[in-house]
Amino acid sequence: MIDPVLASRLQFALTTVVHIVFPVMSMGLAPFLVYFTWKEVRTDDPVYPRLRSFWTKVFAVSFAVGTVTGLVLEFEFGTNFAAFSAAAGELFGGPLAVEGMMAFFLEATFLGVFVFGRDRVSDRLYFLSSVFVGLGTWLSAVWILIANSWMQTPRGFEIVRESGQPVVTLVDPVAAYANPRFPWMFVHMQSAAVLSVALFLAGVAAYRVRTGDGDRFWRTTLKAAMVVLLLTAPFQVLHGDSYARHVADTQPQKFAAMEAQYETESHAELHLIAVPTSLDAFADPRAENLFTVSVPSLASALASGGDPSAVVQGLNEFDGSPPVAYVFWSFRLMVALGVWFVALALWGGYRWYQGRLFESDRLHRALTWSSPLGVVAVELGWIVTEVGRQPWVIQGVMRTSDGVSPGLTGTEAALTLAGFTGGYALLLALYGGVVLHLLRRGPPDAADVVDAPAVDAPTAPEEVTTDD
Repeated sequence: MIDPVLASRLQFALTTVVHIVFPVMSMGLAPFLVYFTWKEVRTDDPVYPRLRSFWTKVFAVSFAVGTVTGLVLEFEFGTNFAAFSAAAGELFGGPLAVEGMMAFFLEATFLGVFVFGRDRVSDRLYFLSSVFVGLGTWLSAVWILIANSWMQTPRGFEIVRESGQPVVTLVDPVAAYANPRFPWMFVHMQSAAVLSVALFLAGVAAYRVRTGDGDRFWRTTLKAAMVVLLLTAPFQVLHGDSYARHVADTQPQKFAAMEAQYETESHAELHLIAVPTSLDAFADPRAENLFTVSVPSLASALASGGDPSAVVQGLNEFDGSPPVAYVFWSFRLMVALGVWFVALALWGGYRWYQGRLFESDRLHRALTWSSPLGVVAVELGWIVTEVGRQPWVIQGVMRTSDGVSPGLTGTEAALTLAGFTGGYALLLALYGGVVLHLLRRGPPDAADVVDAPAVDAPTAPEEVTTDD
């Protein structure tokens, strides 16, 4: 029978990988919706009400499914990781509770105004509702990543014994919650979400333009997405480089797994390109098993911030190590996709500069095929982050195997894993079907979009006066 620890880890990984798709969509779409709404209330251009109305539907569907799948993750702390919850609930539960009370209610309340209130509130309040919806999605990420960053680099706590069991007690809230990992994770995650949605919008719009839909709606969508892509793609690569240096400082074990560095050495080389020479090399990506294009001393320089002779700790020095292959290949694929996104952004920017943004068939095909790759890069980054800190659920404090519910059996864990696998596959299919239906149906006609709030309508006072 399957090990309950392995089954619980697989289940949490599955539910997280599926869940993260929806927050990425809502967090990434939020800035676009704020911009479209601002243009709608400040100009008479009829394309912006259509843009706001259409992409709000995709946002609302993503928000609804993300809420459901996010709640499941919190339940799993009780069903599968009760020992972790009992030990660290005092510290870990606080940010999650604040996320629910602050961010979720802010987002949910103003989403109601944003979806149904265009003809019921003033322009100013309607625009503010788009801002508060976006703020709610980003505040959710703040509190979730505060909790997660504490698990990566725990601070501000002490271990005490209660009824013979170790319990994590909060002693310094500032140190715990203003964690040094948090700003790195938050900036990288939010930039990745916006970049992913920019790729998605650019890909969809490029497909519609390439297949002959000359509607200004899709041309405006493509231009807005290209601007965001030009801003976020280079920034994400530069920020990722600095983030990796921070990981080397605070989680050298994870950094060693990212480079499959087993021995401690100075002048450690970095493999720019790594290709396995056999199937076994996928599972054990040591340098001798790979065809590599490497730069001597670059891993040392990257880890130290510029010193090519710096010592990089190898995995053999640590008490346990993560599954190296998952971290090594995920990191490389993520970096490769990041470089591709920069090339794609520069390509599109150059065509735009030439005045051929809507006439480049190859660019449109590349954007279309790349539209889901931003989300793929997010998934790969999440694998590096979460698998890379194994075998620890709280880095250096509690092993994942010690955090699993003590009474959980392999049969129970396997059954719930099977149930979630089937349920989430169905959920993903339904979500994909709904979004695909919206994309195929296309944007509403200008006449079908409410373009002015009723409170500003000039006819209402005149009708009242006449009746009197």
